[in-house]
Order: sequence, then structure tokens, then C-alpha cells
Amino acid sequence: MASESAHSEGAELGRFLRARRTQTGPEHVGLTVGTGIRRTPGLRREELATLAGISIDYYVRLERGKETRPSPAVLDSLARALRMDDQEHQHLRELAARAARYAPEPPPAPARTVRPHLGLLLESLRPYPAQAISRSMDVLACNPSGLALYAGLDDWPPKHRNLARYMFLHPKARDLFGDWDRQIAACVARLRAVAGTAPDAPDLTNLVGELLLKSPDFAGLWERYDVTRHKPAQKTFRHPQVGALTLTSQSLDVEGTPGQRIGVYTAEPGSPDHDALLLLDMTAAGPSERPAASSRPRPTAGQES
Repeated sequence: MASESAHSEGAELGRFLRARRTQTGPEHVGLTVGTGIRRTPGLRREELATLAGISIDYYVRLERGKETRPSPAVLDSLARALRMDDQEHQHLRELAARAARYAPEPPPAPARTVRPHLGLLLESLRPYPAQAISRSMDVLACNPSGLALYAGLDDWPPKHRNLARYMFLHPKARDLFGDWDRQIAACVARLRAVAGTAPDAPDLTNLVGELLLKSPDFAGLWERYDVTRHKPAQKTFRHPQVGALTLTSQSLDVEGTPGQRIGVYTAEPGSPDHDALLLLDMTAAGPSERPAASSRPRPTAGQES
């Protein structure tokens, strides 16, 4: 069993290297491209090995998952050769650590329970849309506009509400986002980064398995193996109730509850975008909720009473 686990982790490292290699053109790393037809997309294995200063045999073993203990110096050389950014470089290190079994076993899936004081925090942020989100992008709790901003999300039962599932499977998602292609790419890259450090976690594997089956767009992006831990700072919405608005997003980790974060969307007070948020908050809240400073956020799966 241990050898099978090590092979699996080495294969994950190899898949990441192969994806980065095939998406890095020779012109991007200063190599002269000849006039002949290149049958390999991106860099050839021997080209990357030469750029990184390692043998071709050693690199092939890495990519095939047979070499699971590359040194930090080798990882750094590969990252430089592939022009990885800081997040990709760190992800490479984490995959290598898991392949070598330096890293501890992944923890169980984080709790879905939202603490009562977080519910009060979400409510206090009105009219700004705010959500408590799990690492696999489940919406655990939200204030009224935090639910209404994603038009049609309330069509689904609370346990089914997930931002990645919404982006790829909800019929209103493509119309809602003015830059849908950019948003879904960032969404998949974030899930890839999380899955790389906890590949067997059920909350991630179940979601990824569902989206691979149901969404060709997700499947194509998943195979690219882009990784990032940050989403775009701004999102443009074409909301069916309040019209177009561009909001700045901020994500904050929840202290004492690993795997949960608070996502908030803001707009400059007095701007048309802020006016649209005020209208969204008013229309999303029920009559008894609109003036009540002490009202609770809408209940969702896992929230404490």
C-alpha cells in the first residue's frame, strides 16, 4: 500500500511537470525555433532537461513518476527553466514533498459548521455581498445579497450550493459573468492548487469527479494543470435584477477554522456599482429583514443555530 501511495504522488508530480512543459513554447525560454515541424507541443523533454541542467533520463523518470525524491536544487532549476511564477513554484515543491512522503497525511475534510459569530459578521457587512466558503467552494453561509449576487443560486438546495458547480453547471452563470472564461479558469486553478496538497480529500474528489463528468469546459481546464491560490481582484456581473456592476473581491481566511474563508464584494460608496448593491440588498432581503440590524444571515447547510 505504501509503494502504491508513493507511486500515486510521484505521478501527480509528473503530470504537473508535463503540463507545464507542454504549455511552455521554446520561444518563451529563449530557444530558436527551426523551420521544421515540431510534433511535440511546447518544449521537448531533452530541451527542458538541458535548460534545467539535468540528464534527460533523470527528467523522464520524474515525468513518469518513477523518481520521487528530486532535490530542492533540481526543483528550483526546473521552475526557472519553465518560467514558473511563485505560486506554481511553491506548488511544485509541495507535490515533490508529498511524493517523497516528507509531508504529513492530509487532514480530514474541514468542518462545514459555521460559527454563530461569523453569521453576525456576514450580516454586518450588508449591503456588501458576503459568503462563508469552504476550501472546495461550498457556500456555507451568506447574507442576503451574498446569495442573490449569484443569480439563480437560490434555485438549488443549500447543500448543493457551490461556486464552482454554479459557474460550470448553472444555466444562468454564462450570462451573469462578463468575463466568464477568465473566471472559470481562475476557479479551476484554485481547485487544482488545493487538490495538489490534499488529493484524496472527499470534499474535493467528489466535486471534481462530478464536474469532470458533467462539464467539458471544466475537464479541459483541469487537464491544463494551472494552479493559483488567488482569484481575480475584480468581477464583472451582468445581473438580471440590478444590471451590470463591477465589484472588487477580497477573501479572508477564518481564524481557528482551517479550510473556511470569508469572501466579500465591495464597491466605492456613491458609485453606480454601490447603488446597484444597495438595490440588490433591498430586493434580496425579506420585508422583515430590511431594517433589522440584528437579523441573521440566511441559513445554509452546516450553519449552527
